[in-house]
Amino acid sequence: MSLERSTEGARSLGRRNFLRASGALAAAGALSACGSNTGRSGGSGGGGTSLSQWYHQYGEAGTQQAALRYAKAYTKADVSVQWIPGDYPSKLASGLVSSSGPDVFEFHPDVQMAKSGQIVPLDDVIADVKSDFSDKDLTANSVDGKVYGIRMIDDPQFLYYRKSLLEKAGVEPPKTFDELIEASHKLSKGGTKGIYLGLKAGSDAWASPLIWASGGELLTPDHKVAFDTPATVAALKKMRELYSSKTLLLGAPTDWFDPSAFTQGLTAMQWCGLWAMPGIQKALGADFGIVPLPAVGSAGKQVVYNGGWSTYVSAKAKDVDAAKAFVKWLWIEQTKYQEDWSLSYGFHVPPRKSLAAKATKLQSGTAAEAVKLFGTDGHYDDPYWTQAMVTISQDMFTNAVVSGKNPESEVAKARTRVEAELKKIV
Repeated sequence: MSLERSTEGARSLGRRNFLRASGALAAAGALSACGSNTGRSGGSGGGGTSLSQWYHQYGEAGTQQAALRYAKAYTKADVSVQWIPGDYPSKLASGLVSSSGPDVFEFHPDVQMAKSGQIVPLDDVIADVKSDFSDKDLTANSVDGKVYGIRMIDDPQFLYYRKSLLEKAGVEPPKTFDELIEASHKLSKGGTKGIYLGLKAGSDAWASPLIWASGGELLTPDHKVAFDTPATVAALKKMRELYSSKTLLLGAPTDWFDPSAFTQGLTAMQWCGLWAMPGIQKALGADFGIVPLPAVGSAGKQVVYNGGWSTYVSAKAKDVDAAKAFVKWLWIEQTKYQEDWSLSYGFHVPPRKSLAAKATKLQSGTAAEAVKLFGTDGHYDDPYWTQAMVTISQDMFTNAVVSGKNPESEVAKARTRVEAELKKIV
């Protein structure tokens, strides 16, 4: 991931309502905050064509240098790389409605960007290799039968646990939420808490996955509210039970997407992504394992949330065709860069089937187990679950779990708010 990978997996990465109206002053402020590095020297390549490519600030060492290296290697345009720290979604929202925004950028599937004409279809870009991408990755980036984004990396997320601490406490890796709560109690000893879900107590990491783990869905296949069920209410109550148990680590130097709290012994279990596995291996050796988010309730199922990032072309690009040509070059033709991006800076699953099949770093040990769990329990973003809905679900989680408000009322309020958002796009 980046070490800012979302949350709600990749999506929670500080997400706000992505299409919130932004004035010119906000746009200017966002742009002034962006770190700018040009991939090429001198700006003389590409016959005068210039492109701006935006990334959020990845946390893994070497990622920015890799992005610059890829851009510099492109000879048909001068590609400048904007490396954006902080609240990337808000800065991107401002950039996309300004005259100085990105030509090419990374983000997560969102139907509003397509419906509002902020991005252009990429069917012609992906056509020759479309069958090399998984159906789920294609569906996540498709609206009304058109492909708008090309998946760059898949980022499955898991519950990491310290084998030695579980063995000492006589605890098995949890498969159900009741087992998770019990394990968290037994593992919370001395200066070590049972579990860490981030600085927001899991609201930005588990708001959607908790619903899936209860056996539910966010939306129906025809884009109607599906999460307003007794199972969701019961899941929120279980999460409140965990939150109230005093076994949840609520303060740490870094957030859930960074494994430091886990590797430094502040917690026995932590929700984090596959991207962190090399660092965890370096710190702990073989003393760790992974499980999906445990099932909640009798109809529940284990969940591996897939975060990740996709690349898009702005409809406001100075030269849309040139931007699409660059995307095709980097994310379709340059398989060596795609493999480098997925496997050299933390672990990520390459979205291309052909690359995933030869990803030797993911074919043994816990990494191989992660890929297997991803295949059986993986859950992907729904492009109709927009940025505003992400915020609504996180509010529902926070109010019911952290603030202790009535979960039935919070689910009902969330339904009303989501239905209002759906009317804008369906």
